[in-house]
Amino acid sequence: MSQVANPVADEVRHLFDAVVDALRLPKAEQGSPSAVSNSFEADALRDEIIRTGRKLWERQYVDGNGGNISCRVGSDYVLCTPTMISKRDMEAADICLSDLSGHIVAGDKPRTSELLLHLEIYRANPRARAVVHCHPPYATAFSLTGTVPPVGLISEYEIFIGPAALARYETTGTQAFAETVIPFVQDHNTILLSNHGVVCWSDTVTHAEWLVEILESYCKTCVIAGQIGRPLTPIPDCKLQEILALKQRLGFPDARMPAHPAPQHEQTT
Repeated sequence: MSQVANPVADEVRHLFDAVVDALRLPKAEQGSPSAVSNSFEADALRDEIIRTGRKLWERQYVDGNGGNISCRVGSDYVLCTPTMISKRDMEAADICLSDLSGHIVAGDKPRTSELLLHLEIYRANPRARAVVHCHPPYATAFSLTGTVPPVGLISEYEIFIGPAALARYETTGTQAFAETVIPFVQDHNTILLSNHGVVCWSDTVTHAEWLVEILESYCKTCVIAGQIGRPLTPIPDCKLQEILALKQRLGFPDARMPAHPAPQHEQTT
């Protein structure tokens, strides 16, 4: 028996096939730099970078054209913010696509001069998929004194960050500056940059920005507590060990732990 043509069904099938093809291509892991730059993944990451940049500006963690944001796209490329544009005013077209050597392969704007810092973090730690660098006042103030905030005082800080590192000073934008973080990237997701600011890495841009917020709030609280004139009460050592056990299950880095296994997707605060 011959089948009766159904134009409506045929049109639905064509639309379905078109949607499937659109979802399949382009893939960020494949194709030319132009295809990667125009992929759905890259578009979504650009939106996340723009939202994060505005959060940094609104919280006064950056001023002028300060700070920079990047994230991995596939295995071969990095999206990064441009130079000389406020994080409040960025648009999707401003976000550059770079290879892992720092060469712009898609986009019209010059990349941030501090992309080299981000690339060293990506090379040193494959778990780093996004990097945020900025200048939050209280955390930066600690970097001006050559110290990091104390540990063992607030559980959220211990869980998500723990001991922060302090990298030596080098001229910003140089390869020497980028290399200052190499000794710390495995065991720390948050690094103070002497006389400069902070840099945080995580699995997403949003999560890296969260680390900045946690660090800055903690540094501010430590400064306020120090003004009260009473000794600070630390978390008991036995409870810190419980926190470290939780961090190990979550896969968060901490210099006090010998190894950092993959996260188990356990929920926390």
